[in-house]
Amino acid sequence: MKPTPESPRPLARTSSRVRLRRRVLLALPLVALLLTLLPMWLAAQPEGRSPTVVLEGREISVPIAIGAAGPLFGLNAIAEALGLRVAPGEGGSTVLTVANQPVVLAAGSPIVTVGEEILSLSQPVTPGANGLSVPLDFLRKVLGDPLSYTFDWAPESSRLTIARRESRQVPVFVDVVHLQGTTTVVLQFPVAPRYRIDRGQSRITVTPQGDRLAPSIPPHLEDPLVMRVDGTPDQISIVLRPGATFESYTLENPFRLVFDVHQPGQATAGATVPLSGAVDRPGVRTIVIDPGHGGPETGAIGPGGTREKDLNLVLAQALASRLSERLGVRTVLTRSSDVAIPLDTRAAIANQNKADLFLSIHLNSSLGAGAHGAETYFLSTQASDARAADSALAENAGPADNSGAADSALQDLQLMLWDLAQSRSLAESQRVANAIQAELNQALELRDRGVKQAPFRVLMGAAMPAVLVELGFVSNPDEEKKLQDAAYRAQLVDALVRAIGRYKDIAEGRDPAASTAPTTPEGAVPSGANPATEPAPAAPPAAKPSPRR
Repeated sequence: MKPTPESPRPLARTSSRVRLRRRVLLALPLVALLLTLLPMWLAAQPEGRSPTVVLEGREISVPIAIGAAGPLFGLNAIAEALGLRVAPGEGGSTVLTVANQPVVLAAGSPIVTVGEEILSLSQPVTPGANGLSVPLDFLRKVLGDPLSYTFDWAPESSRLTIARRESRQVPVFVDVVHLQGTTTVVLQFPVAPRYRIDRGQSRITVTPQGDRLAPSIPPHLEDPLVMRVDGTPDQISIVLRPGATFESYTLENPFRLVFDVHQPGQATAGATVPLSGAVDRPGVRTIVIDPGHGGPETGAIGPGGTREKDLNLVLAQALASRLSERLGVRTVLTRSSDVAIPLDTRAAIANQNKADLFLSIHLNSSLGAGAHGAETYFLSTQASDARAADSALAENAGPADNSGAADSALQDLQLMLWDLAQSRSLAESQRVANAIQAELNQALELRDRGVKQAPFRVLMGAAMPAVLVELGFVSNPDEEKKLQDAAYRAQLVDALVRAIGRYKDIAEGRDPAASTAPTTPEGAVPSGANPATEPAPAAPPAAKPSPRR
């Protein structure tokens, strides 16, 4: 029988089925893989995800809306979970009470008031079927600190985690100082705290938010504006005298809360004009001069045995006499004999005498015999260079008070306090220092070692322009010999008088060039009785140079 053309068709159909079966078998592993990955892919898609809120490990039901500006959370549900009360307020507002503070918010507004504080939110509060919804920063700012909770939003999983914040034990050093009608209260913290300030009648209360305080408060307080300062782990209270008011601000590095307390209108209340018509104008009328060291504290000792404390006293006495003679000012010495005076007492003498200028006289020292020249300093919490820091460290080694060494952290705080108080006189102190340094350089051709800043404790308490001048290196044999010469000391004194005279003219609104006396010729001794013309103090047996710097 002859085959027909249709005969191979059954074989072709069989081959086609075999190829199809093979293709299906090859595709099955890929399909299985896709089916395995599909749930994971769907879980990662935001459209199919249900936002959640977890409070201390348990999930709670809170309406959440996620928009382009960020998530919004149902306020009523979160407030109920945290035990807070939400109530309607005036004018359609809503009031939430948090830590006894009213929090007022309104639909459509990004502004919220917390007590007397006004906060601005990242997006407006929005209304909804279940009440108001608030952004994440509302939860963190308004609820986080007062209630000691953290609010962590994870956008990848749309999960808000609310957890108790770990409580910290935060030390706080408190100090109080009164200067020129203002009492400054400083609270210093090693880290920036979370806190709230409440202003009551005659009382300031600082309350930590989630932290516990370890306050260190001065045991005895006698102040005309602050009655007392009380401290517990839960709060610090500053009790003011009747009528006193205050302003507050913060400072960094380290973190400090500062309160300036004063009486409103204190400077003008009850003031009367003297019958003579005299007016208290700015000027320099009283100058307090501080001869450095004294008593058992000798200061530097030169290679020939010259003691710094002796020369300091002779120079200071000469300067006091010359200032009174040339400028007609009242001068006061912090010591007039070889006695020990605590560093804090020296500035206190200037304050008690209502001085317009405080000048501390010193001589320098160095381990190297070649160092020479003059240096002038004014107060700063930070030294201008390493040498200035060493000088301050050496000078501050003297007794700060009669009770012995104070706690170093408290001393640092007091220095910052006085640095705040000195801020009003800082520019004037620098002006005096520049004038002194320039006059010493020009008149005596001393090496210009510059005007510097350093934390000298003797300047720390002064409530007026204050400088410390190092008039030469007693450790240098040549300068030691010159300092023993009365004529040279007289030149140093005259240079200081001219510099202070120029500053006095500027302070009193006069042209300093018109009234500055001519420079004393080199080697000449000024006329008139002058302690600088007396012989130098007798030197004790030679001693090694003091390695104090």
